[in-house]
Amino acid sequence: MRLRHIEVFNAVMHTGSVSAAARLINISQPAVSRTLQHAELQLGFALFQRSKGRLAPTSEALALLPHMEKLFAQLEEVQRLADSLRKGRDSDELRIASVLALSHEVLPRALAQFKQKHPHVSVSLQSLHSPQIVSALMMQEADVGFVLSNVQQASLQQESLARVPMVCVVPKGMLPPFKLRAGSLSLDDLTGVPTISLDAQDPVGMLLSQLTRESSAGLDHFVTVQTYHTALAMAHHGLGVAMVDGCTALSADHSKVDVLPLAPGLQVPVNAIRAVSQPQSLLVKAITREMQKVLAAQL
Repeated sequence: MRLRHIEVFNAVMHTGSVSAAARLINISQPAVSRTLQHAELQLGFALFQRSKGRLAPTSEALALLPHMEKLFAQLEEVQRLADSLRKGRDSDELRIASVLALSHEVLPRALAQFKQKHPHVSVSLQSLHSPQIVSALMMQEADVGFVLSNVQQASLQQESLARVPMVCVVPKGMLPPFKLRAGSLSLDDLTGVPTISLDAQDPVGMLLSQLTRESSAGLDHFVTVQTYHTALAMAHHGLGVAMVDGCTALSADHSKVDVLPLAPGLQVPVNAIRAVSQPQSLLVKAITREMQKVLAAQL
């Protein structure tokens, strides 16, 4: 199948009719019909059957669909990269992609210092998950990314900024005072206490899951969340103990929760990442340096 075939196939699959597909991709209805006929002729089987004025996909078309969607997504990535390269950008612009855990406290403090030294620079910030940050850098949609994990990607360069301790955020009154006076909490201290779990697909969630498996503690996982600040919000509302990174804990409301280190100590890396193919600009160096300063001062 040719690229035009894939485009028309995708449009018809999502709209269900020739006329709607033609409007979606801005070509004529006869052109859609001819392209479909040509695709079916090359493939040797029908892709759609007419049913009550609509086009119903055949079993063969449904089997092809997931593979076509992957190809279409790759085509869109190529288009995004081409757009980024064509437009270029102003030298007084800094594009940052950061995980949410760093976007609430650490990065704003770093940007405040950055702005004093570079008042005329325009900054754009995307708060994303780590895989999305990797994609944005590879598509040249960001100049630098800040993540709470180690990124193994040959096309990206990684710089260590800090190692952040994991902490327990405990709703007031959930644990007896003698446990809080110890100054830290182990998983055994949380036996039978409702806890807020992080998604095991998350790098930090994966570390915590491994630590839990190796422990004999019987944790009561009340709810599983995908972001650290969601876990923190759950703790603020008294739903359970949240185990989060120290950067997220900077946003803790100490009138509602107590924050204690997790014992034994567990640390996660804070890294700056950028595309190897792009030279490191002075602005990227500057914001990375400010991030290091804030992390050292706060943690």
